[in-house]
Amino acid sequence: MGETYRCKENVFLHAEKISKIYPGTKALDQVSFDLLKGKVNVLIGENGAGKSTLMKMIAGIEHPDEGKMYIGDQEVFFKNTTDARKHGIGIIHQELSLFPNMNVYQNIYINKEKTKGRMILNDKEHMEGARKVLERLEHPLDLNAKVGELRVGQQQMIEIARNLVEDNLKVLIMDEPTSSLSQQEVQVLFKIMRELTAQGISIVYISHRLEEIMEIGDHITILRDGKYVTDADVKDIDVPWIVHQMTGGAKDYPKRNRTVDWHKVPNVLEVKNLCLPKPGGGYLVDHLNFELKQGEVLGIYGLMGAGRSEVFECLMGLHPEHTGEVYLEGKKLEIKSISQQIDLGFALIPEDRQAQGLIQTLDIEKNCSLSAMKRYKKGPFLDSSLEGKKVDEQIKDIQIKVADKHLPILSLSGGNQQKVVIGKGLLTEPKILLMDEPSRGIDIGAKTEVFEIINKYAQQGLSIIVISSELQEIVAISDRILVLSNGLKTGEFMGDEIQQDTLVLASYKGHHKDEKKES
Repeated sequence: MGETYRCKENVFLHAEKISKIYPGTKALDQVSFDLLKGKVNVLIGENGAGKSTLMKMIAGIEHPDEGKMYIGDQEVFFKNTTDARKHGIGIIHQELSLFPNMNVYQNIYINKEKTKGRMILNDKEHMEGARKVLERLEHPLDLNAKVGELRVGQQQMIEIARNLVEDNLKVLIMDEPTSSLSQQEVQVLFKIMRELTAQGISIVYISHRLEEIMEIGDHITILRDGKYVTDADVKDIDVPWIVHQMTGGAKDYPKRNRTVDWHKVPNVLEVKNLCLPKPGGGYLVDHLNFELKQGEVLGIYGLMGAGRSEVFECLMGLHPEHTGEVYLEGKKLEIKSISQQIDLGFALIPEDRQAQGLIQTLDIEKNCSLSAMKRYKKGPFLDSSLEGKKVDEQIKDIQIKVADKHLPILSLSGGNQQKVVIGKGLLTEPKILLMDEPSRGIDIGAKTEVFEIINKYAQQGLSIIVISSELQEIVAISDRILVLSNGLKTGEFMGDEIQQDTLVLASYKGHHKDEKKES
């Protein structure tokens, strides 16, 4: 990287020896970074590498403790995001920052409102602009719909649309923008990104999906432990090189032992004709039948909207309108509430850890113990000593990297936050662990650690169901895989039948009207 402050002709912004210190950790240590003009600048590294922190500096959200930034040869300092936007810099956060009680077009134009005169909002212009940008994203929505009522993938598109209506966009920072999108939505986004770079707009792209990086990236910069490691043009590298630079050596997901004769293993869970009606007709989950064995890891694969998460929601008591039969250890259940299901031995690791898995105002210990709190009661009081002991044991058991369990939960990296969510579920001593996208938004190293936790507890007899959109992951960690499409079970595979191509083909079956249901 360049050591002088003079920006090169092909560089829009240069960050020079940036450092940032938070209590107990040095998030960035003398990092220099060139943001190339009209390119997709990939920024990659394991959780805690400093990627998001560096981008927050460039977007005006955080301020460096040391170092300087330059646009051209002019030193710049952004007091806030408004300052950064004046220089054409926008950011799409990994964790959505939308207003759920406001509608679609209001969210798209928040802080960019158009007015008639000085005081009156020009909602006609807002609606027309919102309609055009959503059409460009090939994602038309009801502009008056409340954002909180939309699915996560739709909300992600609104987050992207907010930045595309900027009049002065020169840099767009995208932090895990595809984590909630379907493959079709990803391809639309990539098309837009290429249009933007063709117009000279620079993009910073942060993702843990290595295949996406190789497809869309132009130049890659790698950070590790808050330090710059290396950079290169994407055309000159491959995935093994990236993994080696990120981790110091290639990591692989632990493979399940598929020599077990599961026919001889007793069922823990049986689901018969599970149906979840869809508003307006049809089913989100359509006459689904499956069983789960003692100590088995059952994978559920499918495209967005396949009904995967809805299966978990039914099992946890979130949809009293569902029909069908559920048996736990041979006993038919009357599913009434989440607390009842937790008491019976079900635990859910939700897809969205920030919104559904963590309470950001609580510390690490309380987040970890929350679901099992009634186990630590001594009469009407909480036995804090027992609570602390159990949390300490769980932190050690699944190796959560934490300096002090009384620190805020947001002081942890994404991977360690996810481990806290998993630990919270495990502390309820479940019989069945439901894991919805457990590797979403975490790095390769953290993913491997999560899969090691899955293997470890399955070997101890815990029955686990894992939903994952990542083919390589679900193939590696599952003993058996169900494929869902439009609420239907379109395939079931085990042993040598588990192949990526087979899963993909099955995931598209239910999209054809003439496909017959498999049960």
